[in-house]
Amino acid sequence: MDRKQQHIAIFTTASLPWLTGTAVNPLFRAAYLAKDGERRVTLVIPWLSLIDQQLVYPENITFTSPKQHETYVRRWLEERTGFTSTFDIRFYPGKFAIDKRSILAVGDISEVIPDEVADVAVLEEPEHLTWFHHGKRWKTKFRYVVGIVHTNYLEYVKREKNGRLQAFLLKYANSWLVDIYCHKVIRLSAATQEYANSIICNVHGVNPKFLEIGNKKKEQQQNGTHAFAKGAYYIGKMVWSKGYKELLELLDDHQKELAGLEVDLYGNGEDFNQIQEAAEKLQIVVRVYPGRDHADPIFHDYKVFLNPSTTDVVCTTTAEALAMGKIVVCANHPSNDFFKQFPNCRTYDDRNGFVEATLKALAEEPALPTEAQRHQLSWESATERFLQVAELDQAVVKKPSKSPSKHFASTSLNLKKNMEEASAYVHFLASGFETSRRAVGAIPGSLHPDEQLCKELGLVTPMSKQGSKNVGSKK
Repeated sequence: MDRKQQHIAIFTTASLPWLTGTAVNPLFRAAYLAKDGERRVTLVIPWLSLIDQQLVYPENITFTSPKQHETYVRRWLEERTGFTSTFDIRFYPGKFAIDKRSILAVGDISEVIPDEVADVAVLEEPEHLTWFHHGKRWKTKFRYVVGIVHTNYLEYVKREKNGRLQAFLLKYANSWLVDIYCHKVIRLSAATQEYANSIICNVHGVNPKFLEIGNKKKEQQQNGTHAFAKGAYYIGKMVWSKGYKELLELLDDHQKELAGLEVDLYGNGEDFNQIQEAAEKLQIVVRVYPGRDHADPIFHDYKVFLNPSTTDVVCTTTAEALAMGKIVVCANHPSNDFFKQFPNCRTYDDRNGFVEATLKALAEEPALPTEAQRHQLSWESATERFLQVAELDQAVVKKPSKSPSKHFASTSLNLKKNMEEASAYVHFLASGFETSRRAVGAIPGSLHPDEQLCKELGLVTPMSKQGSKNVGSKK
C-alpha cells in the first residue's frame, strides 16, 4: 500500500472545549499527520447531547449541531498552529459517565469510517475505547490498528473502594482487550500499564505557542535582558491527586530550609477550596489562583515550574514549561523520563532532594536550549516519532505472512489467531447484553445510540437500522 494512499482514522475519547489530554493531543496529531498532504487523515471524536455537554464543557459552552462543534474545534486549532488543517472530522455518539468522569462510546463507533476506506486506525486510549465495544472487530475492520496508551487507569481505580481487587481485574481485562483489538501498542511512558508487544515512546508534542514564547525568552537572555522576573509556580487541575498534596507537604515539612520562597498555584477543580485553606496555614507564602491557559502572559516571567506529581503518564504542563525556557523541578519518576534529556529539567529522589533542586533552580538562570532540544518538544518531532514506532513511515504496511517458512510457525500463528478470534467472539457476546454490560460499568442504554443522538448525528435509529453504511457521516 502506497503511503500517499494511506488513510489514518484517529479515534479518541474526548473533544474540545474539554481541555483534557485526549481531546488536545489527538487533535494536534491529526493536524500534523495531515500537514504534508501525504496521507488522508480523519479525526473521530465524541458527540454529546446537550445535557451531557453541560456536564462536561467549561464556561457554559454548548453546541446545537456537530457542524457548529467542528467549527469551534478547527478555529481553536488554527489559532494555535497558524495553518489551516486538511483532515476530516467525524463524530461518534457518546455519553458522559458521571461516576468515571469520562465519555464512553455508544454503539459500534468503528462504523463511522466506511468499510471501503477503512485502512489504519489509531485508538487513543485503546482500553477505554474497547471496554464496551460491541460490533465489528477492529482488526477485521482495519488493515492495521495502533493503540496509544495515555492513562494508567490502574492507579485511579486503586483509590476507590476495593481498589486493589478492582485494579487486579482491570489489569487483565485491559491486557485482554488491547491484545484482541490492536496490532501495535505505544505507551507514552513507563508509568502506564504494561502490555505485550508494546513500545514506550512519547509521541506527544507541545502547542507551538509555547515554543514561540520560549524563543522570545531565549532572545531576551541572549540580549542580556532579565527574562524571568518571577519565582516559582505550579499549574494543574486543582485536585489533591494532581501533585498538590505532595507539593504542600514538601513545603510544610521544609519551611525553615525554604524560608523566603513564594509559590503561586493555578488551577480549577473540586478541591480548590481545600487546597487554598491548606496553603493559607503555611508560613511560606503560597498564593492560590483560578486556572488560566498556560500560554497566558501571566506565566511568561516565572523561572521555576515545581511539579511533584507522579500520577501523570507524561505531564503536558512540564513539557510546556520546558518549551517556554523555564527550569522544571520534578520527581525522578517514569512519567518524567522523556524530560531528563533537557538541561532545564531537575529531578529529585527524596524530600531533601526537592529542597536542594528548588533552591538551586531559583539561584540559577535557565540554560539556553539548543534548536535540536526545542525540536524534540515540537509536534513535528512527535509526529516523526509516531510514524516510526507505529511503523507507518514505511512504503508498505506490514501484514502477517501467509506462507510461514516452517510448519510449526504456521501452526502457532493459526492457533494464536484462532484463540484471538475466539476471545473477540466472547467479548462480542458479553458486550451485547444490557445486564452484562451494566455489571461491568457500562452506561445504561449505551448498546445503541438513543433517538436523540441519532437525530443529532443523522443516524438511522436502532429499530430501523439495516446495516446502514452512513453511520457518523456528516449531513
